[in-house]
Amino acid sequence: QVQLVESGGGLVQAGGSLRLSCAASGRTFSSYLMGWFRQAPGKEREFVAYIWWSGGSTYYADSVKGRFTISRDNAKNTVYLQMNSLKPEDTAVYYCAADRNWSGGNYYEPNEYNYWGQGTPVTVSS
Repeated sequence: QVQLVESGGGLVQAGGSLRLSCAASGRTFSSYLMGWFRQAPGKEREFVAYIWWSGGSTYYADSVKGRFTISRDNAKNTVYLQMNSLKPEDTAVYYCAADRNWSGGNYYEPNEYNYWGQGTPVTVSS
């Protein structure tokens, strides 16, 4: 049973930083695509970033490029999302997701992912 547990959310002022963690368990994740998504109140869940666990390649949504960094720690089976220069529009619940059979496309579609964490809320005040 795959489990993803996010942590690290909270309240921060605009311009501040947070680091989110996603602890993964229940499988060997070396062939998984790991993604971060977010969902603001009244909005659809949107793609933020992904990391290909085995090769380490990454990709970001335009809205966070240059401010957020996704990374992984193989020894700890943990994926991180370092968020800098936070803006009020970054306020959302952030979710970690895992895709066990990524074929190279649709990384931005929530339905592509097989497993989800419970989410961690991030609030950025102006």
